[in-house]
Amino acid sequence: MFHSKQRLSAAPRRIALACALAAAGGAHAQTATDPAPADGAVTVAQLAAPSLPDTIVTANRVAQPLTDVLADVTLLDERQIRDSGAVTIADLLQRQPGLELSRNGGPGTTTSLFMRGAENRFTAVYIDGVRVDTQATGGAPWEAIALGQVERIEIVRGPAAAVYGSDAIAGVVQIFTKKGDGPFSPYVGLGVGSRRTGKLEAGFSGKNGALDYALGAARDLSRGFNSRPDANPDLDGYRQTSASGRLGVQLNDDHRIDLSATSSHIKAGYDGFTPDLHDVSDSRLSTLGASWSGQWTKNFSTRLSVSESQQRYETEPSPYLTKTTLRNVLLQNEWRQGGHLVTAALERREDHLTNDPIDQSRHQDAIALGYGYTGGPHTLQVNLRHDRDSEFGGQTTGGVAYGYSFAPGWRVTGAVGTAFRVPTLYQRFSEYGYGGLQPEKSRNLELGLHWADHGSRFGIVAYRNRVTDLITFGAAGPCGSLYGCYANTGRAVLRGVTISGAHKFGPVNLAGSLDLQDPHDAATGKLLARRAKRILKLNADTRVAGWTLGAEWLASSKRYDNAANTNVLGGYGLVNLYASTTVAREWQLLARIDNLGDKAYQLARGYATPGRSFYVGLRWSPK
Repeated sequence: MFHSKQRLSAAPRRIALACALAAAGGAHAQTATDPAPADGAVTVAQLAAPSLPDTIVTANRVAQPLTDVLADVTLLDERQIRDSGAVTIADLLQRQPGLELSRNGGPGTTTSLFMRGAENRFTAVYIDGVRVDTQATGGAPWEAIALGQVERIEIVRGPAAAVYGSDAIAGVVQIFTKKGDGPFSPYVGLGVGSRRTGKLEAGFSGKNGALDYALGAARDLSRGFNSRPDANPDLDGYRQTSASGRLGVQLNDDHRIDLSATSSHIKAGYDGFTPDLHDVSDSRLSTLGASWSGQWTKNFSTRLSVSESQQRYETEPSPYLTKTTLRNVLLQNEWRQGGHLVTAALERREDHLTNDPIDQSRHQDAIALGYGYTGGPHTLQVNLRHDRDSEFGGQTTGGVAYGYSFAPGWRVTGAVGTAFRVPTLYQRFSEYGYGGLQPEKSRNLELGLHWADHGSRFGIVAYRNRVTDLITFGAAGPCGSLYGCYANTGRAVLRGVTISGAHKFGPVNLAGSLDLQDPHDAATGKLLARRAKRILKLNADTRVAGWTLGAEWLASSKRYDNAANTNVLGGYGLVNLYASTTVAREWQLLARIDNLGDKAYQLARGYATPGRSFYVGLRWSPK
């Protein structure tokens, strides 16, 4: 059921399912697994996001036409991100199919995203091609990733370790900041909202001959709300400062150099375990990347990239400090001939953790091979990768995907793949750690059916991902801590069906998705903590007198806050409204109301979530 004390009748369920299969060209997300257009039809990318180029780089780490991509993919462009009015990147992503959000309070507090019911650490995250992770808890620090400078997001569901190595058990999220193109273009934006929320952003981008550039900065703040009214009656606000820059130089027709950098610093109040204590977290995240690409012949190209990310998290007055540094070097070669694409890559990754008294490092060296073919109704993708870890030795992963367009607009797809994640350095060397931990491993199988035609689309993907050697925190053991130890004691089965669609009914664009999933502990059969079995997301928008008016509905069934499934988190439904218009030649206005019904719900037991909220933003961006 979607609410803890109310069931949906059979008729509304059928209506909800029908709506989930509907959507429109202006939808906030689209799946890029649709077949090539036939009989004059256009692709889903052209329908749902006309400003996006007809390529995607996430799925196989190379630029490919959308019709050649077999993975379950969602693309979000700059307009969709800006019009969403989302405060954080996690808030934006939870509106996409197959993704759930868990947070201990408001923005700036510990945030997790579950892709297809998998742990937060099972999704590999990149910012401008730079890997982002923490060697403490594992997984991307979503609360530290700023949304203000983001221009494009690519989401790939399904294991991708055969392309990206360790961590990509559930999928990959690629985040791209603004890139310069066209003449010099400045912008300035400001916004205000409830709870004394404010935002100020400014930047510019452009291209001058062989040089393209982009630079932007933003400042966000909010007084916040009381996230634990029964335990710690104080307001938990936040202040975030972020910046990003990209620089590209086209040396000649065949060679190019790209540089990128991002920085985010957020201080946020949170409620810990000590009553009446005003806890504050200080989180910093920075990335640096440099790459060179060369086109040696019409068919053969090479790309070399070097990158580093640093994540620092500190709390006060309760003392805690952890710092993670990741470094990557990637050399990738591509050969294209007709419908064939062959890739060969060498990669080195280095991880370092400082978390007193821990000061540990490790590295992985890998070789990856890939082959893709597109011809007539057939599409094939094969990947194989071998990682040599300095602690755990060799890890081999592979993936095979196939698509067949059996009729105009229709395509069926199937894929199998393996993946792994090595334990974090904290899981091995902290007082709760155990040096004998082994990598977590998975085997995934999925089948999909997709249709697209003249502004309408439909997709259904069924998947089953079996995870073994799952690392859990349990009872006292070999670590010596009386509070518990990390151990390879778990097995999980992540299975489900995602249904998504798009259609236009006259002037109204409809979009939606329905996730029916069962992420459970294979030993006990219990549902994994903080994950729902049913999630429905609907969106509708239309144009009226120069305004874009829209509404969103997110409904989630009940979840449990613990592995034993004894602490219930009730189901909930949220309605959001938004509107935007051009108020002058170069000025855009955006207004949103989130949680229109002022629904009280929890994403983590004991932690409140924001009630009804409003936001109004104004942006100047001359053409």
